[in-house]
Amino acid sequence: MIDPTRIKKLNDKTYQENGYIIYWMQASQRSKNNHALEHSIQLSNRYQKPLLVFFGLTEGFPEANLRHYMFMLQGLKELKKSLEQRDIQCIIRRTSPEKGIVSLSKIACLVVVDRGYQRIQRSWRSYVANHIKCPMIQVESDVIVPVEEASDKEEFAAFTLRPKLMKKYIKYAKDLKNNVALKDSFTKKFPSEDINDITSFVSKTTIDPLVKPVEGFIGGEKNAEKRLNEFLKNKIDRYADLKNDPTLEYTSDLSPYLHFGNISPLQIALEVSKTPVHEAFIEELFVRRELSINFVYYNPSYDSYEGIPQWARDTLQDHANDKREYLYELEELEQANTHDPYWNAAQRQMMTTGKMHGYMRMYWGKKIIEWTKRPHDAYQRTLYLNNKYELDGRDPNGFAGVAWCFGKHDRPWKKRPVFGTIRYMNDAGLKRKFDIEAYAKRYG
Repeated sequence: MIDPTRIKKLNDKTYQENGYIIYWMQASQRSKNNHALEHSIQLSNRYQKPLLVFFGLTEGFPEANLRHYMFMLQGLKELKKSLEQRDIQCIIRRTSPEKGIVSLSKIACLVVVDRGYQRIQRSWRSYVANHIKCPMIQVESDVIVPVEEASDKEEFAAFTLRPKLMKKYIKYAKDLKNNVALKDSFTKKFPSEDINDITSFVSKTTIDPLVKPVEGFIGGEKNAEKRLNEFLKNKIDRYADLKNDPTLEYTSDLSPYLHFGNISPLQIALEVSKTPVHEAFIEELFVRRELSINFVYYNPSYDSYEGIPQWARDTLQDHANDKREYLYELEELEQANTHDPYWNAAQRQMMTTGKMHGYMRMYWGKKIIEWTKRPHDAYQRTLYLNNKYELDGRDPNGFAGVAWCFGKHDRPWKKRPVFGTIRYMNDAGLKRKFDIEAYAKRYG
């Protein structure tokens, strides 16, 4: 049973006597543990209509490049086969998603969609809800507690959201069963992109090719579950103690898979909760991640400098003219050409692997503030680099992570030059806590 608070009607259109239920899959790119998919199958069986799954592949998603698209296409290739094994036809088309589903909805009696929280995702859903003739139902599947059930406002910090989330965790942390689609959706074959040869497919697109794919992360449900199983087997017992050490590898590395919806946070939480040492990881997966989603959903300026707290902007402005020992151009930062070997190593890790260790990302962001003449420009630089190279950039965690470096979800600290009362980090802290020279050598 899917909790009704996950389900929301996006328009008041009437049921159409057409041939198909269509699930417009966009955020939750997986065939298992997907509330939107399971609700679609339930509706398909109730109305005795075959189910189609549609995915619109736009080549112009903001700030996305070949690195991001390759990971996503790897997952979509696997997804299509997985859905076919469940007797569900999956249609992938090169089109702006909202235009593609409006066109396909002409054969739909109703449309189901998963939920997205960022501006472009919400605008797509609003456009479709207003332009199709049939009902449109949104099903929230990429959080444990639905965002509006957790809070009706933008939360100040983790400590204000945590009790609200924990109060509802038991209600929503329930296993999701797979349903069987009873109607055959292959009686008519619909045109769909052939992505079996992803390299050949990409060569025919206008996708930005400048940022190359990485070998260490392969998209898809199977690889996501492989990462989860490896984490549970080899890392979780020492996660709380070692997760912040960038010289070790005790993080789960699941964030790229969560970004593309290849794995459900609910599935991860349920598996992790079976272990006796799960609290620290649940804090990151559940509280911190859903705090980021709360930020993006309730703050219309989540992707700009204006999205950080007023006190933070005020203190940074008060110290905007403080003398900076080092100033770098954006190109120097992007090429990891600074005086700081630890910062350079973090930048190179991100550029070459598609992911930077979380603790180093905090240090990395703080130094960009210190080495940029104006705080507004520092914010834009940090967001640009993060979104360009991180596989898990361009999502709520990425936007909130950058904003945190500038005071979001934090409090004022001791006043310092350049930073004002924004939290400060330096290399002495790295040297004191970790074998940071080993980290610099690894990515030097």
